[in-house]
Amino acid sequence: MTAGRPSEQRYRAMRRVTLVGAVVNLSLALAQVIGGWLAHSQALIADGAHTLSDLASDVLVLFAARKANAAADERHPYGHGRIETLATVAVGLMLAAVAAGIVLDAARRLLSPEDLLSPTPPALALALLAIVSKEALYHYTMRTARRIRSSLLEANAWHHRSDVISSFVVLIGVGAALAGLRFMDAVAAVVVALLIGRMGAVMIWRSAFELIDTGIEPEDQERMLAAARAIDGVRGAHALRTRRMGGMLLADIHVIVAPRISVSEGHLVSEAVCAALRGVNGELGDILVHVDPEDDQRGPPSSHLPGRAALLARLEPLWRGAGIAPESVTAVLHYLEGRVELDLRLRPDSAADAVRRRDLAARLVAASRGLEEVGRVRVAFEEPAAP
Repeated sequence: MTAGRPSEQRYRAMRRVTLVGAVVNLSLALAQVIGGWLAHSQALIADGAHTLSDLASDVLVLFAARKANAAADERHPYGHGRIETLATVAVGLMLAAVAAGIVLDAARRLLSPEDLLSPTPPALALALLAIVSKEALYHYTMRTARRIRSSLLEANAWHHRSDVISSFVVLIGVGAALAGLRFMDAVAAVVVALLIGRMGAVMIWRSAFELIDTGIEPEDQERMLAAARAIDGVRGAHALRTRRMGGMLLADIHVIVAPRISVSEGHLVSEAVCAALRGVNGELGDILVHVDPEDDQRGPPSSHLPGRAALLARLEPLWRGAGIAPESVTAVLHYLEGRVELDLRLRPDSAADAVRRRDLAARLVAASRGLEEVGRVRVAFEEPAAP
């Protein structure tokens, strides 16, 4: 069963928060790079490069948000949520590349003291501006990410938070360099790069788990199973499987019901199970409920039995041999415990008395039991329609 989700509203929310972040990142990156160059601070320039990577990731988020929230189609019946996951990996790789570049440049300067920069006081003001701006962006983005359950937007929020931490490092490095420790500016650049690289690695790691269909934690699965087992009509629940796709959690589950209920009642039970599972986990989107008439955890016990058409094709000659017209019999089949149980409804002649009916029922049961696959047979009579 599929849960509808307001994809267009979700996309608009992602676009709005990402555009705000892009404007802030562009303005701040220009201020940091130009200001770092004028104020002779390698750490500030590195922080500006980090902010530029944020701008690039913002563009990627906008693209992925549009594609990931597109409606399902024939080739993508489960939607396009994995685009969001792939984009998160791309953002992580981008962060790792930025980090590697900063580390290499800072290491070169540390090994060549004559290349070390001497920051000036304006670099401190720019570092403070970056801290305030990025912290505000983090809270704004994370609040939206949690509301619409977007792993991509959450990754971008943590990207903003990593900028806050890196700007604190810049602040300390520039302050130390102004106090006479020139190498501290380059050291701060290395620390910033390590923070950037760590965040990129975490994003890639988490997305990789989603791409290989990692399920939710065992305790969360137990809560979902308990909710399913509590539904009226459910005798047991097992084989719960979950996986993530973008901002949505997919699940399938087997539930055991009474073996002879109708298809419509089984469907009603499955709908109740879906509602109960969503009450436990609000991330759930598509849920597939497999209704079992018996426990099949050790394998399908009736999979070797013939289907309706094949079984009736073998039963009808036996019924004719017993003097019963097949067209007068309506059969309901129950595949249970490796046998086929038959509920047969017989339309007798209107003149048939009780003795005649008992004879017909006995002959129908005996004929049906002529097949080794057939277990219990029950016969009921349909009363003829009133004239």
